[in-house]
Amino acid sequence: MLNTDPTHTHTYDTHGKMTCCSLEEKIYAHAEAQLKTEAHQDGDGHDHEHSAEAAWRRQHLPVMVSLMLLLTAIVLDNWLKPGWFSGWLRVVWYVAAYLPVALPVILEAVGALRKGAFFTEFTLMAVATLGAFFIGEYSEGVAVMIFYAIGELFQQAAVNRAKRNIKALLDVRPDTVTVLRGAKTLTVSPGEVLPGEFIQVRPGEKVALDGTLVSETASFNTAALTGESKPDTKAKGEIVLAGMINLNTVAKVRVTSLFKDSKLSRILELVQDATTRKSKAQLFISRFAKIYTPIVFFLAVAITVLPYFFADSYMFSDWLYRGLVFLVISCPCALVISIPLGYFGGIGLASRHGILFKGSNFLDVMTQINTVVMDKTGTLTKGVFKVKSVDAAPGIEPTKLVQIVAALESKSTHPVAVAVVGFVGKDKTMLPVSAVEEIAGHGIRGKVAGDEVLAGNLKLMQKFGIATPLEIEGIVETFVLIAVNGKYAGCITIADELKDDAKQAVADLHGMGIQTVMLSGDKSSVVQKVAAELDIDRAFGDLLPDGKVDKVQALKSENHRLAFVGDGVNDAPVVAFADAGIAMGGLGSDATIETADIVIQNDQPSKIASAVKIGKLTRRIVWQNIGLAMAVKIAVLALGAGGVATLWEAVFADVGVALLAILNAVRIQKMKV
Repeated sequence: MLNTDPTHTHTYDTHGKMTCCSLEEKIYAHAEAQLKTEAHQDGDGHDHEHSAEAAWRRQHLPVMVSLMLLLTAIVLDNWLKPGWFSGWLRVVWYVAAYLPVALPVILEAVGALRKGAFFTEFTLMAVATLGAFFIGEYSEGVAVMIFYAIGELFQQAAVNRAKRNIKALLDVRPDTVTVLRGAKTLTVSPGEVLPGEFIQVRPGEKVALDGTLVSETASFNTAALTGESKPDTKAKGEIVLAGMINLNTVAKVRVTSLFKDSKLSRILELVQDATTRKSKAQLFISRFAKIYTPIVFFLAVAITVLPYFFADSYMFSDWLYRGLVFLVISCPCALVISIPLGYFGGIGLASRHGILFKGSNFLDVMTQINTVVMDKTGTLTKGVFKVKSVDAAPGIEPTKLVQIVAALESKSTHPVAVAVVGFVGKDKTMLPVSAVEEIAGHGIRGKVAGDEVLAGNLKLMQKFGIATPLEIEGIVETFVLIAVNGKYAGCITIADELKDDAKQAVADLHGMGIQTVMLSGDKSSVVQKVAAELDIDRAFGDLLPDGKVDKVQALKSENHRLAFVGDGVNDAPVVAFADAGIAMGGLGSDATIETADIVIQNDQPSKIASAVKIGKLTRRIVWQNIGLAMAVKIAVLALGAGGVATLWEAVFADVGVALLAILNAVRIQKMKV
């Protein structure tokens, strides 16, 4: 199992020297090593199967041999009682049962002692079991070591499970990519492709680099990035990310970033970095174990020695036995193993739901959140403008009007212009356009098929003296006013669509007693309308980035523990200021994703509530393990000091509780959110 530092265990390098690394680093190292090993194996995988079988035998055979010898000895000692099973032969039998499981532990203890680390669980186990042999309690000494070894196997199984999850994540990175260079099609490493180059992705292949789709359309499986298995059909010009799997046709993609800068590479870095940030519970157990273990060791010595000065009839072997029981119980295996595994399981569970926690400490933070502050555009809405209605002036055909406006707007890249062109379709914007002029903060003007056309806001109409209907001022949504040849011609209303799960997201948060607040740079009338539709508690509009920070500061001064959810560059400052910063990772800006503590990969606001639930599930499991371990240990420590508990009870208090805690921690990865 682990030593008294809950974040560290021992491995051996190629020269057989003991090295120290964190449990999480060990998992990643194993996963990476396995990927490299498999890359050099032949296609049928026989080498891998052979090595797996050999590893299984190395791990399980010593335990099986020791257990068989111990059970046989117990039967001979307590039921059959043959005359030959006595004296030196009986001792040799128990030593033979002891050595297969004890030798690795004793070697670990010796290695730790050479480094000046005396108070490790290896030393405790070695001293306790050798002491049991010294006083003739052979079966109990062997049993302690066997159950300890079984605990090791359970821990390794838990590590292997985590390793497989990480391997699956690491394995989504393509090793090669087909790049188009001139008339040649080359297969190269993704790291050799530069932004601006074109790559080809065949059906069934993984996209190797971030880019934009050049082909007319293609469908992709995005599960590696978002956790969603539903195919996502992309149109020409839309963003395609590394890790997506092409489903139906050969796709051509223009690369927009280097391999190391792709969203997939950043996701892998985020998951790996997450394990370096420890939760308060992990840090507490680390400090606790360093103080606790020496104390109980000296208490065990005191239990053995001090009664000599007070007891009427002092029997060294009796009090040594009590001290050994106390020593075995004191080993903090259950705590130092199950807590890191619990948090690692929580991070893994979140990853499978498309949520990346940048550290186990943020799992704890999410359990304390009582207010969620959200941006509007791109967080609760799709961030894509759509034409909602076309209202033409009397005598003007709406279809003809919108075609004229779309022809003019096709010369602009403004999001509103893109929405109008998208509503009509590019093939219907072929009217002749000339003398185009964009007027900043107002709109656009130009000639369309010989007519003078204005398209913009109310300020544009006022600038050119165009009279508009009074009801225009009552429109809440974004709108485009149109004038043709100096006369008002109509109004196109444009709105940002709510995300499909936005209302459910707010309802889920309210169901957990969490307040919701919306901050946006959009005009207040639009913000209040969206807030009313979603049943958000409080909403503020017309905010610049510093205004959002001021609002968050005001909320924090009211003792709110808050998470802020955003996606734009302007959200980065307030994301950093919140107790938990959450970024929308699909459409979110790089700055916001880098600043955030938690990243939602599929941009679904409903995942905010899932993040809170996962944090609470993880905390519940971790504290269940802490409570179970401490309660059992305290009870059996008292019984052991009083001479009531035997080494068998001590085995349960140590290894038995550790096994239960490990199983409980592993359970997180199978839980439903």
